[in-house]
Amino acid sequence: MAALTKTHYTPVAAKCASASGKQATRVLAPAQVAARTRSATLSSKSHVKPMFTSRIARVAATRALAKQVIAAAEPAKTPAVQKAEKPMKIVFLSTEVSPWSKTGGLGDVVGSLPEELVKRGHKVMSITPRYDQYKGAWDTSITTTVLGEEVRYFHEKKKGVDRVFVDTPLFLAKVWGKTGSKLYGLKSGADFENNAKRFAVLNHAAFEAQKLLPFGYGEDVVFVANDWHTGLAPVILKTVYQAKGEFTKAKCAFVVHNIAFQGRFWYEEGALAELGIPEEAHSKFYFEDGYPTVFSENTPAEEDEIAPKKVGGTFKKFNWMKAAFNFADKNLTVSPNYAEEIMSGADKGVEMDEIINEVGGIEGILNGMDPAEWNPSKDKYLDMPYDEETVTEGKAAAKASLQAEAGLPVDPTAPLFGYIGRLEEQKGVDIM
Repeated sequence: MAALTKTHYTPVAAKCASASGKQATRVLAPAQVAARTRSATLSSKSHVKPMFTSRIARVAATRALAKQVIAAAEPAKTPAVQKAEKPMKIVFLSTEVSPWSKTGGLGDVVGSLPEELVKRGHKVMSITPRYDQYKGAWDTSITTTVLGEEVRYFHEKKKGVDRVFVDTPLFLAKVWGKTGSKLYGLKSGADFENNAKRFAVLNHAAFEAQKLLPFGYGEDVVFVANDWHTGLAPVILKTVYQAKGEFTKAKCAFVVHNIAFQGRFWYEEGALAELGIPEEAHSKFYFEDGYPTVFSENTPAEEDEIAPKKVGGTFKKFNWMKAAFNFADKNLTVSPNYAEEIMSGADKGVEMDEIINEVGGIEGILNGMDPAEWNPSKDKYLDMPYDEETVTEGKAAAKASLQAEAGLPVDPTAPLFGYIGRLEEQKGVDIM
């Protein structure tokens, strides 16, 4: 690695350090920095005597220069946020909420979207499992019993959002402080055998939270259930609470982030009743497919097995997503294009297309991006942060850093392709 450090890391660092050294007594204008950085980056194939041979020194040099760029730039004007004419009380249910827990885009959405809704005047809460002993989340000392399990609520108010964490050994004891992909199973294709019970507890606990917590939102709320794990929420709202005269004004939207994961479980007599689902709702869960397997820790997928293989015949299952579509007041997904795709046929809709069309379709609302987190001018992971005036130079420096770190020749003319997503067929990696 020492040879790689000298050969590939140094030219950019040497040039930047040289520029920084000469201008240490004054702030460089963005145009000056851009010119010097462009020179440093584009000359990365030339032979420059090393000044720094470690990544730490290289990062320090480029950061020093980048701070001058940021200091000289005019602060961006934040557009005024339009307030809602009729503010609502909104409760998000999700098994992932970034930064506390995350395996993909679901965590990002439920982490950032509530904050934006608060800015528009809404009162917003998220409810999620307490997988870890999260710093800042305090014990409310409020407990209840859900499906025979004692549940305790933890709470943190952050950026105006009430972040509620459901605490039970079903969550904490499974993960033991290790989040990532272990939220659902020890590895992909080997889900915990009791996931149905785990997430049923979460769904029921979300409703009880509104009644028990001193800062609960009461019964006139809008619940937003995300993906199959919280697909019981619209079912419970209609067949349990509203059936006994509670939450009569409440509504529930169901949001699909990934149609491929639907919460399919083996059909078993009495299984839904054990999850607190009344008998009159059971038929909406019934589902048949051609797959003889349900991946779990007892019947895990093979290392290279993406999905179960059809063998002919049909197999009786329960499908949480199917039930959610049937009971939700509104079905949503992450973009208009994705909405069209999953209604277009069994292939892209993963056998949910007919169900979606039967219940009146699904609306796609394009996912946004959190500009506070994804801001290259303040990104701590970039050797040289950049803004709109220095984007060309900043990306060139980032490209050079990546090439060097990967052990590739630092060549500004070499094409570099970026991909953000899981390595699975659904994302199109098989045709890239």
